[in-house]
Amino acid sequence: MSTESAARTGTITIEQVDAATTYPLRAQELRQGRPLEIDEDDAPYTLHLAARVDGGEVVGVVRFHPRDCPWREGEGSWQLRGMATDPRVRGLGAGRALVAAGLTRVAARGGQLVWCDARASAVGFYERIGFSTVTEEYDLRPVGPHRGMLIELPIR
Repeated sequence: MSTESAARTGTITIEQVDAATTYPLRAQELRQGRPLEIDEDDAPYTLHLAARVDGGEVVGVVRFHPRDCPWREGEGSWQLRGMATDPRVRGLGAGRALVAAGLTRVAARGGQLVWCDARASAVGFYERIGFSTVTEEYDLRPVGPHRGMLIELPIR
């Protein structure tokens, strides 16, 4: 059965993983020609999550870590970064489940705000799950156009 078929009929589970578990999907979807590692990947406060279909291969990844928000002052800001889903399962809920699980875990750790540099192509995804766009489009080299987005915690 293909990954897409499994996702349509199977259960998506979210689990906390080490940074290395996220690297294959990061390499495939996000980091072409750039190092797979992101600063502070292995820091004890960095949270990595993976989505699996029926406990099988990783079909989605995301990383959260404490970092001041460039658009809003205050304590308790976390950055969402390294979000990727396998193209074969896009639109099936893995990305939404990853972010929801991450927001819950960040809130439990005292996080009050999660922000991200969202690729222009992903802005709609983040808006649908409750993020607000807070910047005009800007170029984040070498990746391309992005917009600043954030969501306040707890989600009301």
